[in-house]
Amino acid sequence: MTQRTGTGRPRAVRMSVELPLWRALTGYRILTLGYALALFCVNYHEYAHPLGAALYMGVLTLWMLLTWNKVSAPERCTRSFLIADLSIALGGVLLSAVVDSAQRVDGGAATLPSIWTGGAVLGLAIKGGWRWAAVGSTLVAVANLVERGHPARDTVHNVLLVWVSSIAIGYIVEVARASERTLARALQIEAATRERERLARDIHDSVLQVLAMVQRRGAALGGEAAELGRLAGEQEIALRTLVAGGLVPRSRSEADFGLVEDAGQPAGAAEPAPPAGPCDLRALLAPRAGAAVTFSGPGTPVLLEAAAAAELAAAVGAALDNVTQHAGTAARAWILLEDEPDEVIVTVRDDGPGIPEGRLAAAEREGRMGVALSIRGRLRDLGGTAELLSVPGQGTEVEMRVPRGSEKR
Repeated sequence: MTQRTGTGRPRAVRMSVELPLWRALTGYRILTLGYALALFCVNYHEYAHPLGAALYMGVLTLWMLLTWNKVSAPERCTRSFLIADLSIALGGVLLSAVVDSAQRVDGGAATLPSIWTGGAVLGLAIKGGWRWAAVGSTLVAVANLVERGHPARDTVHNVLLVWVSSIAIGYIVEVARASERTLARALQIEAATRERERLARDIHDSVLQVLAMVQRRGAALGGEAAELGRLAGEQEIALRTLVAGGLVPRSRSEADFGLVEDAGQPAGAAEPAPPAGPCDLRALLAPRAGAAVTFSGPGTPVLLEAAAAAELAAAVGAALDNVTQHAGTAARAWILLEDEPDEVIVTVRDDGPGIPEGRLAAAEREGRMGVALSIRGRLRDLGGTAELLSVPGQGTEVEMRVPRGSEKR
């Protein structure tokens, strides 16, 4: 299963499907021991050798006192313990034919360990699966047939019940383990993918922007600068390919470094990191206004958790970067901040030429993940959405919605 942290990033939480079975087995062994002791006390005087029966029941009780918690967790339930546990159960079944009277044995009297024997077989089923269960239940069946002397109807019925139920439980445990491993692998892949996307956003907002700028300026200046620009272009392509296709290690976010890129500043320009707890989103968006960017928002604070506000502000910065890069320096942009009861809406609109149909899909195939990661990826991690509307010749509009958490307004 997964849980989400305060920044909306998934965190894998491992939950064993076996643990409830081990706890149930512990309770079963304790309860069935009590039943076997009560049955022994009621029939004490009917045994042919009551002292021998009492000696075995004492050994069984002492064994339980010393090992009652062995089956409460898989790491404590070792193979040697299971063999010893089954041996005590089998010994009790065979001993019943010696200490009990022939009349009681022929009449179908319960063995000394009674139904406690099933706990030893179930332990094998949970620990080793249906194959271990089949071996254990077969040994118990042979011991019961030897104790009875002939395959009586009730004995065969009980043997088949233990054999079928233990094998079924062992098979279910094996299927549950395989499902758990598959789920754990899927969670690891999801976490690695999210980390790759998060790092890709950071790279796109900083390193790739700088390399693209060096390439354009170098080509414009010519000479040695053109060669530097060409090298920067090659490194940009290589880095985009790595980010788009390879798994990358965990990286700190912009909020960890206190870096928020301004649309009107060069990449890497630093602003103060947002404070812990709720912060006013207007304070992060207002500095982005300038000669070509107009900011409009409520007159009252728009509070969001600091991490969510920083991610949303970074997504707005990525949208403004796209305006500058694709619509040109002469294009104007407008930022509209809306404070709704259940969500915060930020709209970035420009009067550029718009985006041709199919251009975004082509950009993703080329490894250019500005919209896919820096905008939509960020909003998805926050539990929100980013909708892009572009009409050729009429500009582009990006609407970003972030649901409110439990912070106070």
